[in-house]
Amino acid sequence: MFYQLSIVQMSKMLQNLQHILDKGAAFADSKKVEMAVLLNSRLAPDQFNLTRQVQIACDTAKLGAARLSNKVDSAPKHADDETTLAELKQRISDTQAYLATFSAADFANAATQKISQPRWEGKYLTGEEFLMQHVLPNIYFHVTTAYAILRHNGVDVGKKDYLGAMPYKV
Repeated sequence: MFYQLSIVQMSKMLQNLQHILDKGAAFADSKKVEMAVLLNSRLAPDQFNLTRQVQIACDTAKLGAARLSNKVDSAPKHADDETTLAELKQRISDTQAYLATFSAADFANAATQKISQPRWEGKYLTGEEFLMQHVLPNIYFHVTTAYAILRHNGVDVGKKDYLGAMPYKV
């Protein structure tokens, strides 16, 4: 189940983020607005801009998977120097490609391992706590904020864009 909750779900959210950004680009083109205006937009003065929201969503996905599977050294490193939509989309694609390297077997011991980060100052979470209380809420937060920044700027995105395709059954 860890694979489904982490890799499958995070990959879907990054795909939805790509779609939302594409709609942002179409909006900017149709309104003759520089895409950089949207990429530098934020909802509040003390909040990260759209570019940083995308970067953190990618970092959350790749580092979450890496930590849960004890593969932190394999996680791609990014300089956080993207300034264009094309660069951000490449970062998302690179993150999705990295996530595609994982299998369910990589998460066999994920639930019970102790996971920490430098900023937690020696504290840790179990893998289950890390996934359910940190990784998933964090990626949802940053994808939602990216969505909200674009929506706030007039981009025609809605709930279906955020949720993406649903696996409906007949």
